[in-house]
Amino acid sequence: MGKGGGQIADFLQGNGGDGQAAGRMAVSTFAVRIAGAALAYVSQIVLARLMGAHDYGIYSVAWTFVIVLGVMACGGFSSSANRFIPQYRQTTDPDGLRGFLRTSGLVAFFIGSAMAAIGMVLVHLMRPVIEPYYVQPLTVILLALPFFAFGLVQDGIARSYDWPFLAMLPTYIWRPLAVLVLLLAVVLVAGVQADALTTAIVAVAATFLVAAYQYLHLRRRLAPHVPKGPGRVDLKTWLAVSMPMLMVDGFLQLITSADVIMVSFFRDPDEVAVYFAASRTLALVHFVYFAVRAASAHRFSGYTHNKDQGGLAAYVEKATHWTFWPSLVAGAGLLLIAPLLLRLFGTGFEAGYPLIALLMIGVLARASVGPADALLTMTGHQNSCAGIYAGTFLLNVVLNLILIPPFGLAGAAIATSLAILFEATALATVAKRKLNITTFVLPLLFTSGNRPVDR
Repeated sequence: MGKGGGQIADFLQGNGGDGQAAGRMAVSTFAVRIAGAALAYVSQIVLARLMGAHDYGIYSVAWTFVIVLGVMACGGFSSSANRFIPQYRQTTDPDGLRGFLRTSGLVAFFIGSAMAAIGMVLVHLMRPVIEPYYVQPLTVILLALPFFAFGLVQDGIARSYDWPFLAMLPTYIWRPLAVLVLLLAVVLVAGVQADALTTAIVAVAATFLVAAYQYLHLRRRLAPHVPKGPGRVDLKTWLAVSMPMLMVDGFLQLITSADVIMVSFFRDPDEVAVYFAASRTLALVHFVYFAVRAASAHRFSGYTHNKDQGGLAAYVEKATHWTFWPSLVAGAGLLLIAPLLLRLFGTGFEAGYPLIALLMIGVLARASVGPADALLTMTGHQNSCAGIYAGTFLLNVVLNLILIPPFGLAGAAIATSLAILFEATALATVAKRKLNITTFVLPLLFTSGNRPVDR
């Protein structure tokens, strides 16, 4: 524990060279994610109270589709920004940098628009097999896709410049706050009923407003760093790197969201609402992993381009400790207060407590190997990472199909945790085999498990 605690102290203090900048970004990211998790959680409680369990369950499924499809619609550019922007800056290639900055967001917007149109057609064609109460909210909320995807690319660009507040605040603070404020205004001022359809409309408006806000602020921040001039478009190269990263991000999001979607196939919206509330409660712990991942990805890329294998191995060790120990402490604390938190959603939501305990196993398993997926992706092994996530997603789907019918919501939680256990084991194994870098926290706790080797 001593070694892990020392690493966390270094992280919080931002000690040591490049780690100082990384530490500042990670601390900022943590702060935003903590505030964002709290705000998102409060907003979910208010939404559940305003809509009731039935409509809250419908809206939860609809918004989950936006999250999953939105990640895919960005074309992988939200992750490849952390690869190409440091590369262009280090090699002093302003034309390539300008081309990437201008093109990436447009690609995401157009893919998102196309996916939204196709999705609306599919919802219309599948009306006979979709429960009627899902049709209108699903159709409307798909309008948010192009703005959601565009915003993800802006997040990636801002992270690449070490601007964590510009990267994180729009997604984790302003958007949930905008949804909440707009919905309350519609309900209290206009007297409109707060149902799933109304909330879907509000979510589309909030996503558009926040994406526009982020775009304008990012343009202003980039102006001094990117002089005006021609931009080189190397779309073939960008797509060759971005598409495997898209597979990584897409399957990661599918793994995270598949259980909610599959529960909706077998259970009514009231039970979906309980499961979604439990998973949102667990997000108060899961944010640690995503915060360190967001702060570390472009650092891995920088070490790789500088051919600093020793620095990469040392940073991976720190990132693993930064991820696991705060997750463990937060998880233990959450288990103590989860019953109280769930009761805030309304009557019957306390049934989600056993689900939190079951899902916690998977969260801690993922945290135990740190941001190993970002490590593989940023060191050129994105295909291996995508393959692992594809296998994990398929395993998750199969286990959900097997376990939900006999065990209900608990079956979905067990299936998800088992799939993530497989994911963590596979990521750690491949990182060790491909890079000779240990990512599992226990070996790193007792000795420096990373012995860099030139390849």
